[in-house]
Amino acid sequence: MTIHGDHPFLPPESERSPVRRLRGRLASPVGLWTTEYDGKRAGLTVSSMLVADGEPGYVIGLLDPDSDLWETLREARTAVVSLLGEPHRQLADAFGYVAPAPGGPFRMIDWTDTTWGPAPVGVSTWAGCTLVDPDPPQVGWGLQVQLEIAHVEFAADDVPALVHRRGRYVTV
Repeated sequence: MTIHGDHPFLPPESERSPVRRLRGRLASPVGLWTTEYDGKRAGLTVSSMLVADGEPGYVIGLLDPDSDLWETLREARTAVVSLLGEPHRQLADAFGYVAPAPGGPFRMIDWTDTTWGPAPVGVSTWAGCTLVDPDPPQVGWGLQVQLEIAHVEFAADDVPALVHRRGRYVTV
């Protein structure tokens, strides 16, 4: 028996979706979308997102329609979009449901309650946003969710940004 570094359940590259392989080669920001409604908090790590500049500005992301985040965001109609940095790898994995989080991922760090939902303490940037359409279009396997940016906070200390590419985190 030998131990190797390959994933034991990953299909050979030739059998993987070419669209997924294309997406995996794009460097994507690692964001954390959080919301709260009627005492229930929900969050999800989102890397399929972009920011559209303008008056107002928008955050557009692709969300899993079956996620707790979408269910809660649809009711709350507000969210916090945080950009994660180097110190937040475990938080990203916990909210991405690929790593354990005993007691839930909201217990991993401290949070600030805002008008738009819970904002993680220690991130360099976060935006308070309002949901544009509670019935967004489906794009691929996700929902194309648009949030109008109402407020942006920048920390005094900017940490290297966490980026996801080809299944791994890198910082820039």
